[in-house]
Amino acid sequence: MTSRTSPFTRLRYSAAAVLAATALVLTACNDGGNPPGNDPTSPSASESASASATSSPTPTPSAAYKPADAKGKAQNVPVPVLPEAAKAETKEGLEAFAKYWYSTLSYAYETGDTSYFKAMSGPECVFCAGLSKGVESAWRDGKWIEGGTIETPSVTVQLSSGTASQATIQVLQQQIGIRKADGSLYQEPTKPTNTASQATATYGTNGWIFTDLGLIR
Repeated sequence: MTSRTSPFTRLRYSAAAVLAATALVLTACNDGGNPPGNDPTSPSASESASASATSSPTPTPSAAYKPADAKGKAQNVPVPVLPEAAKAETKEGLEAFAKYWYSTLSYAYETGDTSYFKAMSGPECVFCAGLSKGVESAWRDGKWIEGGTIETPSVTVQLSSGTASQATIQVLQQQIGIRKADGSLYQEPTKPTNTASQATATYGTNGWIFTDLGLIR
């Protein structure tokens, strides 16, 4: 593991809930007698009314996700949800937690909201703190991040009951561009990366937490 100093010199890790509004308008008009064959007491009308009353409601659509570009920030970014598997003190639990942790970091790049991955990082994790400061700096003064999303295709775990466990994670990150308030680039974009990281994690009353993190070179 390399030194954890200056973990975010080029804003690289080599590195909310969506609100949707729907209106359903039901109208009915009857300004006179019922035309022949449309007697509301007839079997066909009753069956139709019953079918309408028991039919499934129209699903509420979710607002569409839109990644950031030169015209503006990302929109409707899905908030990461901690999977049930990540709550267990097992090999599978730590694997799921490591993937979740990186999904919250990816969310931070896209939204500037570092609260989720900070909540899963111990105060002693210097690298984690550096990542947080880097993201927050990139989003300051009306700026935003274009790209930088993260995938973790491979996680290998060494579980140690009662002591710190280790997780080795393959981290794929998209190109990062920092946009100024007018949409122009703040600096030269960084290229996509494929790196390996090692995390130290402990399990406590609140579940897993990263206590250390570094790059493997």
